[in-house]
Amino acid sequence: MSADPAGPGPHVLILGGTTEARRLAEALAAAPDSPRVTTSLAGRVASPVLPPGETRIGGFGGPDGLAAWISAHGVTHLVDATHPFAERMSFNAAGAAALSGVPLLALRRPGWTPGPGDDWHFADSLTEAAALLPALGTRAFLTTGRMGLHSFAHLTEPWFLVRSVDPPDAPTPPRLEVLLARGPFTLADERELLAGHRIDLLVSKDSGGSATAPKLDAAREAGIPVLLVRRPPVPRGVPQTGSVDEVRTWLSG
Repeated sequence: MSADPAGPGPHVLILGGTTEARRLAEALAAAPDSPRVTTSLAGRVASPVLPPGETRIGGFGGPDGLAAWISAHGVTHLVDATHPFAERMSFNAAGAAALSGVPLLALRRPGWTPGPGDDWHFADSLTEAAALLPALGTRAFLTTGRMGLHSFAHLTEPWFLVRSVDPPDAPTPPRLEVLLARGPFTLADERELLAGHRIDLLVSKDSGGSATAPKLDAAREAGIPVLLVRRPPVPRGVPQTGSVDEVRTWLSG
């Protein structure tokens, strides 16, 4: 559903696609003085779970296009609640906020930190993770997202398990099994998956949050090493919070 032209009152544009974005849209919709809310989704999932309020799907055409959309639709507040690895969109949001003069707040889930019993190894990119992988395991549960599988396509020896909502596009690793499923997944689910597929390495991005953390807990319990891709840099000067309530306070203030 496309947003209507600019109207009176506050209009919050949420750059979404995450659990946090959906929770924010739900919280704003439930408020007695709910503002107009539009959530923008990238359109990478064929049948996304839509949040309450208005939604739009697809890109804006860079910071200039986003700034133009903000102006045309009377947006008064911009919330970047994209995935922590949606680097380009976060920089586009910062640029659009500067161009339009609309205040911007980033809603970022906290990153993960290793605890007692964890065997974590770190990479700064998917390319580096692919280079490190063969020395760490032979049966990898690859949870870095279907869009990045091309980074591992040249690895012919390891066996990979990938779980995603939609089938991945080529190129992919030659020894690959795909499970089509939509989370969240419980600790019991992850224990069963790791044991049933004889996984000896978990590969993930540092997405943070609790929704996908059970796989890390299951890996710790099983003594399986984790290869974690660090988060990309974020735009300087953009205020951030990990709390939906703090976003609501910011909007009301």
